[in-house]
Amino acid sequence: MTTTDDDYATYIAGLPRVLAGAAAIFRDTEGRLLLVEPNYRDTWVLPGGTIESDTGESPRQAARRETIEEIGLDVELGPLLAVDWVHGKARPPLVSYLFDGGVLDAARFAAIRLQEEELLSWRLVHWDEAETLMAEDLRLRVRGALDALERGRGPVELEDGLPPA
Repeated sequence: MTTTDDDYATYIAGLPRVLAGAAAIFRDTEGRLLLVEPNYRDTWVLPGGTIESDTGESPRQAARRETIEEIGLDVELGPLLAVDWVHGKARPPLVSYLFDGGVLDAARFAAIRLQEEELLSWRLVHWDEAETLMAEDLRLRVRGALDALERGRGPVELEDGLPPA
């Protein structure tokens, strides 16, 4: 039996869909996290967004591109800290990649220029405040990534923000 291009296209079209996103964790010398306030939700997030797979973009490239677009900083990202499989509820499943954006100095933070179409503001916050500003799924994901960073191990594998059972 020979598989035709049409058969293969039909097969690919029938596969389950998975969304993919990537973000970066930036910190200052005091250990505070950079969060941004989007205009399209009521919780704060990390700089990041959707991976444009149709262009061949990798998760790392997406996190860097989104950082440039959203806050105007072109930072070479450090290691992958976490990969989180987030089960879909009203959407397909999501795989989210978190990269280490590193510790930035005051001059880099002063250079931030927000993407006004999507973001209202940004701020540096300690973890106890950060966890109250983020949605639970992101809070768990960031906590897992920070734990991996603090232990000097990574990346950590997560499912809905928690280590798999």
